[in-house]
Amino acid sequence: METTRPAESRVIGLIQGIVGKARAEALVASVEIDAALLRPPSGTVSRAELAEALNLLLFDDLLRRVPAGALYVLDRVRRGEKVVHDHGAVRTVLGESGTLPPGEIALTRILAPLGYEVGEVYPLDRLGMTGRSWRHRDFPNTIAQFFVSELHVDRFSPRFEGSARRVFGASRDPLPAATAAALDELAATGELPAETARRILPDLAGAFDRQHPVPALVDYERLLAESAEAAWIATEGNAFNHVTDRVADVAALAEEELALGRPMKDRVEVSATGRVIQTAYRAAPVERPFVGSAEALVLRPVPGSFFEFITRHHHADGRLDLGFDTSNAQAIFKMTAPVLA
Repeated sequence: METTRPAESRVIGLIQGIVGKARAEALVASVEIDAALLRPPSGTVSRAELAEALNLLLFDDLLRRVPAGALYVLDRVRRGEKVVHDHGAVRTVLGESGTLPPGEIALTRILAPLGYEVGEVYPLDRLGMTGRSWRHRDFPNTIAQFFVSELHVDRFSPRFEGSARRVFGASRDPLPAATAAALDELAATGELPAETARRILPDLAGAFDRQHPVPALVDYERLLAESAEAAWIATEGNAFNHVTDRVADVAALAEEELALGRPMKDRVEVSATGRVIQTAYRAAPVERPFVGSAEALVLRPVPGSFFEFITRHHHADGRLDLGFDTSNAQAIFKMTAPVLA
């Protein structure tokens, strides 16, 4: 039986064309990839392979922005281990958004053709948001989920709504018509010609970014007064809020990371079922531009993204619990509150 080296697979070939050979090899060494997704290169790319390539690019992007996460992954690799990428989280705004489709549609129009479907819906009422887990149909246990949240602008004050309109109302649609057409083809057939997949992958990754202009500082502060999550989206957009390593024992890992002086969350969150246990690093501080007085740009420190850890136990019937917990999620969201930066 032929053995395929990861460097020769369709998935790695796709990401190598974007991040280069060295970075692609580092990702292969860092992240567990289902062997079924490491097929030899050919003239077509399946939806699952394209989904895995996108996940790897977004994982890589987050590590570039979260130094503590990059150190953690390096530690794992040096011990001969790999990260099991459980899920990535993104935030969207359900309100006026220019030419960008509002709310989660901005991203789920990509996820659905890639083979994702809604797993569960999570009301995040304390945050004025709704979360949905998007799970891959073909590889639900081994291709990372997306936790996509929508912030409901109409649940906040008129002043908040005005600032949200000014910040997000001029958003642009990052997907060219040709890429949207390729996604339609992918949705219909489940695969794309390899050249088409290579062409659209940078556009798909680029959709997970900020699509609106630099916000005015006064509007950012008005959003922040009512919603730390809205303020975060104002500076970070639809970038990965966090990625998550699925580990055997979150509690033990948290103690180890605290002993190393890593920026760990104060407590471990346990779901109501007891089957899903989570904790995280605090958000990495970053500097972002704002439009200040007299239209001059100013830099301010704000919370960026973070790295999370999760332990998943099995249902009584043996299925891995791929769900989330509303209380856990709302506690984890606090990692990006400015007071924690």
